[in-house]
Amino acid sequence: MFEKLKQIFKSPDLRNKIFFILFIFAIFRLFAAVPIPGIDISKLKDFFAQNELFGFIGLFTGGRFDNFSPMMLGLGPYITALIIMQLLTMIFPRLKEMYQLEGEAGRRKFNQYSRLLTVPLSFLQAFGFITLLTRQNILLPLPLPELILNLATITAGTLFLMWLGELISNKGLGNGVSLLIFAGIIASIPESISRAFAVIYNFETGVFDTEKIIEYLIFIIVAILIVAGVAFVTESTRQIPVNFAKRIRGRRVYGGASTYLPLKVNQAGVIPIIFAVSILIFPNMISSFFPQSSLARSISAFLNPSGYAYSILYFLLVFAFTYFYTQITFDPQSIAENLQRSGGFITGIRPGKETASYLNYVLNRITLAGALFLGVVAVLPSMMQILTNSQNLIFGGTAVLIVVSVVLETIKQIEAHLAMRTYD
Repeated sequence: MFEKLKQIFKSPDLRNKIFFILFIFAIFRLFAAVPIPGIDISKLKDFFAQNELFGFIGLFTGGRFDNFSPMMLGLGPYITALIIMQLLTMIFPRLKEMYQLEGEAGRRKFNQYSRLLTVPLSFLQAFGFITLLTRQNILLPLPLPELILNLATITAGTLFLMWLGELISNKGLGNGVSLLIFAGIIASIPESISRAFAVIYNFETGVFDTEKIIEYLIFIIVAILIVAGVAFVTESTRQIPVNFAKRIRGRRVYGGASTYLPLKVNQAGVIPIIFAVSILIFPNMISSFFPQSSLARSISAFLNPSGYAYSILYFLLVFAFTYFYTQITFDPQSIAENLQRSGGFITGIRPGKETASYLNYVLNRITLAGALFLGVVAVLPSMMQILTNSQNLIFGGTAVLIVVSVVLETIKQIEAHLAMRTYD
């Protein structure tokens, strides 16, 4: 490991990329720590201490809901815009062609539409959040000019954060959006550790709570197993052998090679968890606007993130959306046609429709394992929270997946740069 670190810092290009990313992280955390003027921060923190739902949203998006910063929405609106655009490819064939068939130019245009969609989504989410705080008597009713100014500030903060993510992506060392969310998650760890230490150690008496220590040790062991499982399944693939027929042109022979078509067990990544969380959050957010309603209170109690009903619904939605999103992003028919055009075939399977049917069959089987895995990872932290009755050091499945996936992807990027540098 130390040899790798030495190689990294010996490479000027790679060293500059890493320092640039750390510089962007510093800018992100600096702006995320600056609150918008005119907000009672103490009341806001008390509200978030009692509301796990918004604490989870802030953790996932990398924003700072608890101090009402210009970046409080994080990259949530941008991620939502990307998801909406990908879903629209199922409805509008032109968007699908742009995203899948027009190469890099088409993807740039597709991403530009996603950026434009981020603006109204940021505006609407900011308006909803300010309205919620006003109804909760945390924020005084704002005059129209001040309301518009705050909405514009929050929207600008989201767009600025999106721009920072794209700067990182352009440097060629991982996905900028994922890295910024990763930075937001990691930044919350010291605070969680301090809260946990305050629980297990009484500063007045100087005595440790043995029972709490055992609970945290169990949690740490389970967390290590979760991380190991995420890393294993993230890297797992089903390799389908593909052969290419020999073609003779003049005196030259082309093809005749054998390779593999890798199908990832977790083809959908973290998107199913994002879908599931979005659906589960929506009723809670709506009920928050009507605190006096008995129906709203019943919905909030039923969908309490610390309850069993929430965990069961969460698991089922993640399981269903894994299949749904995999079908959107992976088209067996298109893969089969591309293989047939290039003279490739799967051993023992006829080209064309039979190849597409076989790929669909294999995909459904491995997606079952991926869906079960995502569902378990999504609800396991919540179940640990219920069993240990501890509110500290608990991260959602999305956070664990993002952290592990980003670390693995970054390591691959660094190793690829080192391999290019040392290639003989």
